[in-house]
Amino acid sequence: MAQRFGGKYSPDTDATPGSAPRKTARLRVDPAGGRVNLMFLPPVLLAATSLIGGAGTLVLGLGGAFLLASGVWLLRDGLLAEAEYHERKVARRPVLPRKILAALLAGTGAALAAYSNDPSLAAALLYGIAATALHLAAFGIDPLQNKGMEGIDSFQQDRVARVVDEAEKLLSGMSQAILRAGDRRAEARLAEFQETARHLIRTVEEDPRDLTAARKYLVVYLRGAHDATVKFADLYARNQDTQARDDYLALLDDLDQNFAARTAKSLLDDRSDLNVEIDVLRARLSREGVRLEQPTPANTKEDQ
Repeated sequence: MAQRFGGKYSPDTDATPGSAPRKTARLRVDPAGGRVNLMFLPPVLLAATSLIGGAGTLVLGLGGAFLLASGVWLLRDGLLAEAEYHERKVARRPVLPRKILAALLAGTGAALAAYSNDPSLAAALLYGIAATALHLAAFGIDPLQNKGMEGIDSFQQDRVARVVDEAEKLLSGMSQAILRAGDRRAEARLAEFQETARHLIRTVEEDPRDLTAARKYLVVYLRGAHDATVKFADLYARNQDTQARDDYLALLDDLDQNFAARTAKSLLDDRSDLNVEIDVLRARLSREGVRLEQPTPANTKEDQ
């Protein structure tokens, strides 16, 4: 009979046969990948070719290269912000339109590069407009409207945003710290817990009323998990203490279960609120002389 491969470097070497498989973390694709890295090539080439010209060509070329490189950095941040915006059901538009600014910087840099080789304002302007248009066509513009925030108090939403930002920083710090341990199993288990924590974060974002109950989880518990991750990574990197790893994994199991239970309770409360609203609406319609007939199972079967 075929057996699952296991060994020293397998993430789940201690899994017992027949146990329920653990959930796997969702694969996250970097929105600012290879195509953005290729955008660094034009400023590098422009700076290199400017070295062989005169003083004017050098200054214009280096200036254009600086603007092009700055545009790439803005573009990277804009793509990351856009991906986070689309991932959430409730989100504010980015405060700074980084992708649009990146396109303008790319157009200005291209105009300076063109002017350094051909001192014609008309030609430089045309090159700049073309570069800006192509940049916008390739990468698009930033989200310009808030999403899913109708009927949500802005003050409450700002409170949620501050808590969420702090929670995301703690989760990112945990990802960076666990790399020092060099243990794939711990990294995989931490990724699972982070996915559960982000599910709770999204639930709070969609209904800010849950902030009071979830604040302890997203601030206090995550801070403790972050500190425990840092201490475990430093300890395990020094002496490969398996007992410390087992204790850390047990901590992640407890946190995962508690975060999942908090999320389930929030969703259950939301459903209870919906049932109350439906009952109130039915009562009002009944007072107006409108009755909603509920199909019985027998009638439903006959209709089929």
